[in-house]
Amino acid sequence: MKESKFWKQYGSVLLLLGGILIGSLIGIFSPDTGKILKPLGDIFINLLFTIVVPLVFISITAAVGTMVNRKRLGKILGSTLVTFIVTGLFASALVLIWVQFFSPASGGAIELSTTEIDKAQSVPDLIVSTLTVSDFYQLLDKSHMLALIIFAILFGLCVSMSGGENSPVGKLLKNLNEIIMHFVGIIMKLAPIGLGAYFANLIAEYGPQLLGDYGRSMIVYYPLCLLYVLIFYPLYAYFSGGKEGVKRMLKHILTPAITAFATQSSAATLPVNKEACEKIGVPSDISDIVLPMGCTMHMDGSVLSSITKIVFLFATFNLPFTGIDTYAMSILVAICSAFVLSGAPGGGLVGEVLIVSMFGFPPEAFPLIATLGFLFDPMATALNASGDTIASMIVTRVVEGKGWILQHSKNGSK
Repeated sequence: MKESKFWKQYGSVLLLLGGILIGSLIGIFSPDTGKILKPLGDIFINLLFTIVVPLVFISITAAVGTMVNRKRLGKILGSTLVTFIVTGLFASALVLIWVQFFSPASGGAIELSTTEIDKAQSVPDLIVSTLTVSDFYQLLDKSHMLALIIFAILFGLCVSMSGGENSPVGKLLKNLNEIIMHFVGIIMKLAPIGLGAYFANLIAEYGPQLLGDYGRSMIVYYPLCLLYVLIFYPLYAYFSGGKEGVKRMLKHILTPAITAFATQSSAATLPVNKEACEKIGVPSDISDIVLPMGCTMHMDGSVLSSITKIVFLFATFNLPFTGIDTYAMSILVAICSAFVLSGAPGGGLVGEVLIVSMFGFPPEAFPLIATLGFLFDPMATALNASGDTIASMIVTRVVEGKGWILQHSKNGSK
């Protein structure tokens, strides 16, 4: 009985870890086999990406459209934005302290290329292109996630004004939401095989690039992320639900973190985060709003990454990284660049353009930190995505009060 209970609680995580471990070993010892397995990994990732747009639209629209108390909606949205900003500031403070002791670059150690940098968008253009699209079909592209979220919230408000959950559309949305979650469950059954194959190819193809001149920056960044997790995740979880909150966070946070690390995509991890929130006991109307918003706006790992890259460039170009104005600009750029990142792999390039342009670095700096972005991305995405689950817990604490986790104990682990 005990063994069965253990497997029920941790079996999916162990299978996921086992699949990634086997895939990694294949990539290390048989790179050719790892590359052959690439289609299996791509199929799994494509399935996750395919479900993201309908999941975001339906979950947000259903949550907003069937919410009777619009004051509660306003409280959820407001506390979500505050949570994203506050956790981003905590991440910024930690990395600024960390780099005072451990510099990510020794100075001039890496040769600069002459790759051209794309012209950065102006601030007004960036706001317009991030928050809106020029045609409806563009909402179906996962790279326009923030615009889709805004559209879904507005659509949900209109459903609420037209009868809410008792209207034909409200009932349809509720049923569609159940269908989507069953679909997610089926996809996640394939996770050990899909992520294992994906990791096998990843290690086989890019493993050698993890060595060399960029090793120092990785040695600085990865322990920094671990430190953030060890210090702030328990504090956030304790604020959210006391000791029980910490217990549930530790039990259910690993699967989203592993999925995000392997896929390097917050969007691909969205279905997994949804399952984790349900097991923890976060109300669905909160997770349905916080998780999709967090997918593009809650990027603590990217904040850590951005400031580390900024310090790296300062050291490489032999510039002093000192002064309140420099620190303040670094925090502002880091949080802004995190907010404009998309949920797809490679979205960090936008943030890297912003870093180079805002600090006035030459075009040669762009390929330099673009390479760093590739090396940092797995861990940054793991923090970004798993942090969305933590943010959902924090928002629940603010919206429902201190005893929420006991009231929703039937949805979580006791």
